[in-house]
Amino acid sequence: MKTQNENLKSFTSHLDEQYGVKGTLERENYEEEFETFKLGVMIQELRKAQGLTQGQLAEKCGTTKTYISRIENDASDIRLSTLMRIIHDGLGKHLKLNVV
Repeated sequence: MKTQNENLKSFTSHLDEQYGVKGTLERENYEEEFETFKLGVMIQELRKAQGLTQGQLAEKCGTTKTYISRIENDASDIRLSTLMRIIHDGLGKHLKLNVV
């Protein structure tokens, strides 16, 4: 008799089945979109932790509320210079990038 745990798959295994193994175009697209999603969530969480509205953040970093909303909702690509302004000028943080 199979136990419930024997039916469990690792998350990586699930991603391999859904999007292909690492290195395939579909998986690379998924990974890129997921990183964009995480960035939007991070900005939203930092903004809310500081008690800022999207409009207030936009004003502090010289962009629009609509643009901040699009970033937070994963609907817009973001330029590095704009990201740096949002993080530094808008949120008072420092941006650190890693290449892996």
